[in-house]
Amino acid sequence: METFVARQPIFNHKKQIVAFELLFRNGMNNAMPEMDGDLASYQLIANSFMDIGMQTLTEGKKAFINFTENLLLQKIPLMLPSKNTVVEILETVHPTVEIIQACREMADKGYVLALDDFIYTPEWKELVEIAHIIKIDFMNTSPEEIKDFMILETKRKPIFLAEKVETYEQFAMAVSMGFSLFQGYFFCKPEILRGRQIQGQYLNLLQITAESAIPDMDFDRIEALIHRDVGIAYTLLRYINSAFFKRIREITSIRQALVLLGTDEIRRFIAIITLTKLCGNKPEALMKASCIRARFCERLGVATEKPGLSSQLFTLGMFSLLDAILDEPMDKILGQLSLSKDIERALLEKTGPLYPFLNLAEAYEKGSWDQVPKALAAINLSETLVPGLYLEACEWSRNLTAT
Repeated sequence: METFVARQPIFNHKKQIVAFELLFRNGMNNAMPEMDGDLASYQLIANSFMDIGMQTLTEGKKAFINFTENLLLQKIPLMLPSKNTVVEILETVHPTVEIIQACREMADKGYVLALDDFIYTPEWKELVEIAHIIKIDFMNTSPEEIKDFMILETKRKPIFLAEKVETYEQFAMAVSMGFSLFQGYFFCKPEILRGRQIQGQYLNLLQITAESAIPDMDFDRIEALIHRDVGIAYTLLRYINSAFFKRIREITSIRQALVLLGTDEIRRFIAIITLTKLCGNKPEALMKASCIRARFCERLGVATEKPGLSSQLFTLGMFSLLDAILDEPMDKILGQLSLSKDIERALLEKTGPLYPFLNLAEAYEKGSWDQVPKALAAINLSETLVPGLYLEACEWSRNLTAT
């Protein structure tokens, strides 16, 4: 049985990723709330910790995992390594004596406990005392309620996590209120529209990336664009002459380097350079999300067996967060680039033959499981292929950004 696992980054106040929450379903037919949560959790544990490998999903950081009441009573979290696991206690759990005893045993054995979608009532008092992290739905909880929750008197001061933080304004407000951890897609939105011109070096980088995505790559055109930027040219020659390639003779020209790399390696190299330069002052998660979307969209295109589609889809996924990376409106950015009409339609109008792939990628990364079946139908792709493609994209991104 396939397990659909998405992940959401969890940040500290410096916008650094410190953990991931794993969101899962055991199939799209079970994507509704009435699914068997126990079965899905068992499947997640089996696949994530045994088959897939947590290094791929969480990159060595902690994994927040939801546990139902039954699984807590059975002490299933004790099967997992305490140093990598945050036990999320769902708001649907009844804080009975048995639950409190099981949670206290986990805490005593070094497990971090988190209360999900927290709303305080007296019956939760003992679990509040045990919990290390309290998650509050920032979108659906009033500021007054949040303040009341955060001044609760406890023996051990918990860490407060603001979830569903969707804008930078909400992030700034949560920081000012005393939250230490943050979850949501605020990092995918432009921070401030400054009304400035995009720097020429960035435009050149973006144009090189667009050119590299064309199925019949024009080496003359890419060579000319690289020659415009001394930094890129130097990095390329240093890269091709590195010990990794073990060349007997030194490569001294851009054309030689391009020919030796080949089309796939050129796209990878350009992706590294572009995202590294563009995301220099941005959260690490933004670069990772761009990489994952690019690779995931590309692999979805390959799976549909439509010639020439995958290279455009790579660019579409990578460019889908340009407004957040450059803090500019997408229409202004694209107005200064020469991209295919299909990519422009997907990014600006959310229409055209490429958009369903981006729509699927966005729904999957957020764990919006109710939207995934429709997105799959739009590209005529079997759901059984998707989990493997997504995980491969996560692994590719991890290796890419570690380069």
